[in-house]
Amino acid sequence: MSKPDTSPYMVLVTAPDHETATKLAKSALTQRLTACANLIPAIESHYWWQDNLEAASEHLILFKTVKKHLDPLKRLIEKEHPYDLPEFLCFEVDSSSPAYLKWLREECQTPQWSLSTPREEVKKG
Repeated sequence: MSKPDTSPYMVLVTAPDHETATKLAKSALTQRLTACANLIPAIESHYWWQDNLEAASEHLILFKTVKKHLDPLKRLIEKEHPYDLPEFLCFEVDSSSPAYLKWLREECQTPQWSLSTPREEVKKG
């Protein structure tokens, strides 16, 4: 049985620096592909790359999103990320508070406002 399009997911993406992590997070948020993006600075990554054991200081981005946005979010990361092979790992969220899930789903909807119109004005109108 397939999962509903609004099933919650968490996506892990690493970035080489704070500037890149912030740019990716803001781009995903602006396009409503995620409800939230947490930036965790200064993680230490160890990995194999082109037959060499490598180590790097990176930033981790935790995106909170819904299933229907996984493919568009992946395309955005692949397009805007400086790495040849950016990390994009998705985990379905098995449990959360009903209020948080409601918020997550609402924030991942197409906005009724734009960046040029403050939300408060839309709610009043």
